[in-house]
Amino acid sequence: MIDVDQVANLAQVSRATVSRAFTRPDLVNHKTRERVLEIANQLGYQPNQLASALRRGQSQSIGLIISDVLNPGNAMLVKGVQDAATKHDYTVFMFNTDEDSIKERKALESLRSHMPQGLIIMPTSGAAQNLKLVGTLPVIELDRASGIKGAHTVMVDNFGGSRTAVHHLIQLGHKRIGMIVGSLDISTAQERHNGYQTALAEAGIAYQENLVQIGNHREDGGRLAAHKLLSRADDERPTALFVGNNEMTIGAIFATRDLGLDIPADLSIVGFDDSRWAKLLQPAITVVAQPAYELAYLACETLLDRLERGKTQKAIEIRLATNFITRASTAAPKQ
Repeated sequence: MIDVDQVANLAQVSRATVSRAFTRPDLVNHKTRERVLEIANQLGYQPNQLASALRRGQSQSIGLIISDVLNPGNAMLVKGVQDAATKHDYTVFMFNTDEDSIKERKALESLRSHMPQGLIIMPTSGAAQNLKLVGTLPVIELDRASGIKGAHTVMVDNFGGSRTAVHHLIQLGHKRIGMIVGSLDISTAQERHNGYQTALAEAGIAYQENLVQIGNHREDGGRLAAHKLLSRADDERPTALFVGNNEMTIGAIFATRDLGLDIPADLSIVGFDDSRWAKLLQPAITVVAQPAYELAYLACETLLDRLERGKTQKAIEIRLATNFITRASTAAPKQ
């Protein structure tokens, strides 16, 4: 096996110079670095990145903590981060929390042993406390905000997207509009709920708490919440539903089938998040689409740019626009 001493001897430099040629090229004379790399290439030498990371106290890697990797939208977030990291020769250590703050804490404890240079996280409700574990490690909060003052965030316009969705239903003539919302201790759920409330208020429609059910971001939660809303008498049942994410939308659609309701004749549905299944269902589902891949790619680029430039005191706050897509799942209510 070729070692660093052989490269150093042939290049007539020290071991430290060979190491810096690979890890800190800015500290090595350009011609010297070219000679070292050429000899290393001829010999087939590859530096031990793990050993190098241990010496430096950090690795050419970042951490990624996702709330639910089985959610198709979150899978796109993972791909966006991975693609951006690979472009810059970074490794990604990924963890899944299942919306559980205890799992999030364990992920952060485990991540420290990998010595990453930064972290991208979809915060749980306990993130404000849990993130104290990583101290001054550069962090970008993706899709959600932990509530930590001065945190760096990359998210979408949840409020505006939700407001547009409910306005669409109102314009079709709906007045009893229900909402299935995620856990209200998560920022995205709060913002989407606020958009729902604002759209109703702007149309002069009174907000009714009994038309809002918590679905906890999951398919089974969405199904249960929809059953509670749709199992009422015809004159009390909502004529339209706005659902706060794609997993809960699937659950709500299952509930309509359980109850023998037709979409959109008996119930109009708008979901937040787009996916392949939303286009393929009959009827296809009207959605608020968010650019999940672009969001995650930008979050990773923002983190790596921050690592290159050094720490910044000013909070980075980025919001991407959503796109409202009208399909066949919405129509005027029955008269």
